[in-house]
Amino acid sequence: MIFGKNKCIFYLYLLITQQEFIFMNWTTQDIEQLKEKNISIEQVEEQINTFNKGFPHLEITKAATIGNGIIRLSEDEIVQNIRKYNYESRKLKIIKFVPASGAASRMFKVLFELMKSKPGSKEFEQLMNDKSFAGAANFFSNIQKFAFYDDLRKTEILKDKSIEQLIADYRVHDILQALLDETGLNYGNKPKGLLKFHKYDNGMGTPCREHLVEGTLYASGTSEIYIHFTVSPEHMNDFKEHVQVLKKHFEAHFAVNYFVSFSVQKPETDTIAVDLNNQPFRDENGNLLFRPGGHGALIENMNELNADLIFVKNIDNVVPDRLKEETTKYKKALAGVLISYKEKIVNYLQKIENQEVNNDLFNEIEQFLKKELCIIFGDAYKFLSLEDKLAYLFNKLNRPLRVCGMVKNEGEPGGGPFWAKNNDGSISLQILESSQIDLNNPEKKKIVQEATHFNPVDLVCCVKDYKGNKFDLTKYVDKNTGFISEKSKDGKALKALELPGLWNGAMADWNTVFVEVPIATFNPVKVVNDLLRPEHQ
Repeated sequence: MIFGKNKCIFYLYLLITQQEFIFMNWTTQDIEQLKEKNISIEQVEEQINTFNKGFPHLEITKAATIGNGIIRLSEDEIVQNIRKYNYESRKLKIIKFVPASGAASRMFKVLFELMKSKPGSKEFEQLMNDKSFAGAANFFSNIQKFAFYDDLRKTEILKDKSIEQLIADYRVHDILQALLDETGLNYGNKPKGLLKFHKYDNGMGTPCREHLVEGTLYASGTSEIYIHFTVSPEHMNDFKEHVQVLKKHFEAHFAVNYFVSFSVQKPETDTIAVDLNNQPFRDENGNLLFRPGGHGALIENMNELNADLIFVKNIDNVVPDRLKEETTKYKKALAGVLISYKEKIVNYLQKIENQEVNNDLFNEIEQFLKKELCIIFGDAYKFLSLEDKLAYLFNKLNRPLRVCGMVKNEGEPGGGPFWAKNNDGSISLQILESSQIDLNNPEKKKIVQEATHFNPVDLVCCVKDYKGNKFDLTKYVDKNTGFISEKSKDGKALKALELPGLWNGAMADWNTVFVEVPIATFNPVKVVNDLLRPEHQ
């Protein structure tokens, strides 16, 4: 047995070993840097603890499939939900939320690699015929098909040269410079939202342009269109200038008023980088290195929006006007589903609050949570009193709600829909990335292989409670669902910490509904050659 002082020492030992407390020697310079970024020492030490411990894999029980977590709407149901949304949208404040942060440099990765070789050398010809550079060869073979081709020809670097002859002679360095470098179009440093994706007579075929048009088609029931872009600070002015030109044009064309707002990822959501020994990474001046926390940090930006309904769609998932009808159809259908679910939830919550729940209604609410919201209660639920069961049901109902489009998996990247265990022992629908699942476990690997759909980041969200008050979205994040990746800085290896993804762990404790949508609604541009697909021509 352990008594007195020894007992205190023993429990102190348990506390330290179980919580993995760390004690860092922070300098005055460190403390000032943290104050400037509005990040506490406790936050940083918690992040370093995470590097030491890693993130646990999530416990999945099965893949969500049609009829077992994913709804397939009939044509009649699609029409009914569109009609529902069209009617109700006139009474709602609706915002289209577009994550658009960062430069488009990853779009041109293979071209940047090619650009490293010496101009006019035989190395170009060898690389152009190398299988690993097939993407570059495809790019140059189809260069006239890109919407930015005419702009490329007019650059100072190429204005007196033939692009086709340069390609034929394997002298493409000037073309790459004109496309990627700041002396030309500077596409290697601009954000995706400002690149020319599609050809139009007026030349304004950027993703920004497409999102404004989409907003007019489905993201409002009135003539007021609200769109919010999250952007990087260095691109803010360029976005604002571009959107101002677009607004002037489309407000006249569609007879609407656009209310376009912007925000940047908050500095306090940045995460500390560490070396391979999990010690704080410092630059040559001894400063701590912080990195953006990934798109999951944008839950903070979304939390500041005041809206009844929020559409979420990535900046690069757009199509030209000729293909927008299908997108509009399913966006409205998803919104109609959301509104119907929300109405049921509000009714149930009001009944519980007003103590108007009889046995039949109690059973109905239980079945709604189990069958419609796909929530399997934890084992402890059956031992609760009736009063505590009602409190449990109330808590499960009273949280943010999202309806997520799910596309049949045809090899495209994206998180998958699964049934997963929550921290309270319940099971619910979650969108998970492969990195969150233990693929070394044969049982879990089999479940992943049985998945039929993936998430194209096609969400419609309700972020207000049954009384019309905004939820604090930061309270519904599962902090155990982040991601650690290896990067480098000035040639030195480091580890970076990404926060729980916006539609993954950042929405883990939301109520979730999955609805199948066609692949035609998903047309992302991850690499420049994606613009050669028929959907973007």
